[in-house]
Amino acid sequence: MAKLKVVHYINQFFANIGGEEMAHVPAEKRLGPVGPGLGLAKELGDNAEIVATIICGDSYFNENTKEATENILKMIKEENPDLFIAGPAFNAGRYGTACGAIAKAVKEELNIPVITAMYEENPGVDLYRKDLYIVSTTNSAAGMRKALPPLAKLALKLALNEEIGDPKVEGYHERGIRKNYFADENGAQRAVKMLVKKLKGEEFTTEYAMPVFDNVTPGKAIKDLSKAKIALVTSGGIVPTGNPDRIESSSASKYGEYSIDNAGETAHGGYDPTYANEDTNRVLPVDVLKDLKNEGVIGEIYPYYYTTTGNGTSVKNAKAFATEFAQKLLEDKVDAVILTST
Repeated sequence: MAKLKVVHYINQFFANIGGEEMAHVPAEKRLGPVGPGLGLAKELGDNAEIVATIICGDSYFNENTKEATENILKMIKEENPDLFIAGPAFNAGRYGTACGAIAKAVKEELNIPVITAMYEENPGVDLYRKDLYIVSTTNSAAGMRKALPPLAKLALKLALNEEIGDPKVEGYHERGIRKNYFADENGAQRAVKMLVKKLKGEEFTTEYAMPVFDNVTPGKAIKDLSKAKIALVTSGGIVPTGNPDRIESSSASKYGEYSIDNAGETAHGGYDPTYANEDTNRVLPVDVLKDLKNEGVIGEIYPYYYTTTGNGTSVKNAKAFATEFAQKLLEDKVDAVILTST
């Protein structure tokens, strides 16, 4: 059997072009595997060959989606591939959405198998899980070695038109797609067995998992803003010049507490920092808040702001940060918080 021809998609970081400062680079094609494609090629083995790698900056793709997609599709068509693989994108949001968007376009335009991989909290998962298979990964590139084997295995299954098993077995994110099959026992028998296990405190797996949503009770409306104390919190990574607490540009493990008059730059690695560094008020609107105070619209400005980077930061960490500094805000009788992103 002839080797399957594979085209692989990666961003500027994994192509070793550069980080956020090079996220503007347009799409280009290189022959053969590049970066993580070298490891992916080993996992694909003798069954497939990465004939070309498409590289595109995350900012460029997300700011020029239509043009970039058309250009990338043209590059892929030139190779006449049997399979398209994007990523892994882990928890990089713009990279994940780019992988999903391109994979979907390739599937619809070229009618060939496509697959990508990313962390469960990557926005690309919810955007594209029903359109394509997305292999589950850890939240950072440190899990690359762990991500490539299941990605390659499932990719080959798709290319060879083999039966795809349960998400937990194959390692992909639940797609919310039902498939009919003949079971050895009817629904009533299976349900009773699950109930008995539950009553005994034993582990069991439901056949239809229900979604879990946070239930947040809205705060009470402020009756008189002119007497209210307002605080600023941001996930836009605004920090004093030099980032003294070394808040990470992605997957933050900490947050900072600083004077509102000590905002100097952004530590965020998920967007072009140029305009935020020129004027931090674009992300942390201290100037507007001071105007409102001078006009008598609000009563008082809390003298400190709390900041972290939302880029790739886990929900668990974000909740822990908020629980801690929210207590401080309550103790200082803050009436409301303006939370800004990027």
